[in-house]
Amino acid sequence: MAKFVLICGPQAVGKMTVGQELAKLTRLKFMHNHETIDLPLKFFEFKSEQRERLTDLFRFSIFEEVAKSDLKGMIFTLMWAFERQEDWDWVQRIKDIYDKENGEFYVVELETTLEERLKRNKTENRLKNKPTKRDLEFSEKELLKSVDKHRLNSYEGEVKYENYIKINNTNISAEDTAKIIQEKFKL
Repeated sequence: MAKFVLICGPQAVGKMTVGQELAKLTRLKFMHNHETIDLPLKFFEFKSEQRERLTDLFRFSIFEEVAKSDLKGMIFTLMWAFERQEDWDWVQRIKDIYDKENGEFYVVELETTLEERLKRNKTENRLKNKPTKRDLEFSEKELLKSVDKHRLNSYEGEVKYENYIKINNTNISAEDTAKIIQEKFKL
């Protein structure tokens, strides 16, 4: 019975870094969302239908195979726009895959201040693992634009999944945040 841990939150909140630390603690496989975005970007523009289709094809193929496998499970990161029904549907689609295989589904929502996100946007680990974020001027503009365009943290009580936790990790290290998640869900 595989586990799926979805770590969501705004850009540069620490999803990838927390996911890396949680993977070390739990032996769950880790894949951050840019791993499936960056490969199709070698061929197609970011806003193209082809890139979006390939990204979803990669992601859901992996989600399904892990759910059916003997693996302990996986961790995945996502920027979830809570005002968009299609994002809720996308997350539910993952849960349905794991429910079908009698797996376990967990949602971790991270939040931090905009000031902290702007700092984290420039960290070595982020730039090393996310080639599209290396253009710092563009990356920062996108981060700031998303504040006005999307609601990237949920309202109190909005997320109703049984296995859900929201953590303000402004002043908590990635290692300690991962420990909180591991203990909460007994991973």
